[in-house]
Amino acid sequence: MAWDRIHPRLTTRSAWIDHEGELPLLEGTLLRLQVDRLPGGQDPLPIWLWSSKTVMTSEDVDLRWQAFLRRFDLEHTFRMLKQTLGWTRPKLRIPEAADRWTWLVIAAHTQLRLTREAAADLRHPWEKPAEPARLTPARVRRGFRNLRSHLVCPARAPKPSTPGPGRPLGSKNRRPATRYDVGKTVKRPESITERNRLRP
Repeated sequence: MAWDRIHPRLTTRSAWIDHEGELPLLEGTLLRLQVDRLPGGQDPLPIWLWSSKTVMTSEDVDLRWQAFLRRFDLEHTFRMLKQTLGWTRPKLRIPEAADRWTWLVIAAHTQLRLTREAAADLRHPWEKPAEPARLTPARVRRGFRNLRSHLVCPARAPKPSTPGPGRPLGSKNRRPATRYDVGKTVKRPESITERNRLRP
């Protein structure tokens, strides 16, 4: 069910907490998502979704509520990219290096998706068995160490080398790295009451 051209009024919170004057009105479509039953026999309450698109077809409505249900998959994907594949681990100094590292992490995730049929399901005792074509990237990663020896390596064997002498002990760094602005870091008040209390 959808109501078209609804005008939700913004409240003074989050990005609008410091806004002066009258708040703007945003046009959009309000979607009411209702399920028949919930696990455990609980009484299902409707979920209200809002889209900035004003004129929507039935296909547009279906796309919105299906995307809402898939948000858990996206959250778990970002969690794996950060915790397992180390997306946010390196301390990169320039934006171009961050872009290159992001593409490397995406390539690693893609490789895990493509090799899932060849990986063995090394599951934990509490996990249910899964078909080879339905393994998650995290479960493929567990069995990837058994696949790596059978994969073709396009690179040559590494050559032995010794590291350079580096900067002498006790000397100062005469070429400091370039610093980039990370954006606004001021902590915003979490509520209207706190904002009013902090104002002079």
